[in-house]
Amino acid sequence: MDREQEEMQFLGLFGIYAEAYKVVFRWRKIFSKITLSLILPLSFIFLAHIEISHLLKIKIIHTENQLHRAQSEPQKSKKLTDLVWSELAILWLFNITYFTFLLIFSLLSTSAVVYTVASIYTGREITFKKVMSVVPKVWKRLVVTFLCTFLAFFAYNLIALLVLMILTMTLGETSIGAVLLILLLIVYILVFVYMTIIWQLASVVSVLEDSYGIKAMMKSQELIKGKMLISIVIFFKLNLSLAAIQLLFYAHVVHGGWKFGVLYRLGLGMLCLLLLFKLILFGLVIQTIVYFVCKSYHHENIDKSALSDHLEAYLGEYVPLKSKDVQLEQYEYDA
Repeated sequence: MDREQEEMQFLGLFGIYAEAYKVVFRWRKIFSKITLSLILPLSFIFLAHIEISHLLKIKIIHTENQLHRAQSEPQKSKKLTDLVWSELAILWLFNITYFTFLLIFSLLSTSAVVYTVASIYTGREITFKKVMSVVPKVWKRLVVTFLCTFLAFFAYNLIALLVLMILTMTLGETSIGAVLLILLLIVYILVFVYMTIIWQLASVVSVLEDSYGIKAMMKSQELIKGKMLISIVIFFKLNLSLAAIQLLFYAHVVHGGWKFGVLYRLGLGMLCLLLLFKLILFGLVIQTIVYFVCKSYHHENIDKSALSDHLEAYLGEYVPLKSKDVQLEQYEYDA
């Protein structure tokens, strides 16, 4: 990246997008290799899950309809009941397998892209071979951060469910209850978005600093202050784009069998795959640039040579560096 650290804090929404485009375009060779090896499989898994889970659900519904019609035939009914449970088990196993691979490729992709962008920022020589040798070590730190975030989301959703149950039992279907329910839903969504943004930035912190897990989440919470609005806008733009791709795929590929030909569905499927892996790549690059913007906004000096040493440590036997070694102290800013 050509910009000096002090200039990064002044980047707005379009400035961040422009910076992400420049980084990807200038280093398109290595990003293309990362995309083909990690992000493309991630995108394929994501879209394949939509198609396959839809087919499995249709099969279960068909069997349940047969079961409903066979209530007067005990022997046939028993066989169909066993078949329904068997198909449900297959669906659950498929979903577990899907989420496992989705998580693995998501964390690997994050590791590779964040490490690459940081290496470009420090002016280090970066090759695809180096990136792939570093990814497994960075990935371990991201797993810890993910598990901490997962527990935080689990606790948050559990509390939200308890509040909903209490509200339903005390106020019931009254007008006051309806108003409170709407307000709580708005608050729930806002907090959920906030926690997601914290998690995304914490993933970058886990790679580029000596903090990971809860410490990375706390560091992320501090960094995002002052840049929350732009982070929320980026979050919604990226997720709305993802939702649009999903809707296109679901409407024209998954449910388009009886309306459109095979070639049309195949072409739309390839287009959705292309759009999805480009969106994921740019999303991860933007996520890393937002980190540098937040660091600059808080006037935290990133010593490029120290950060380079931190990244280089991944290539050997990794020993977590102390914050004083990475030199991420605040520097004085003259207004």
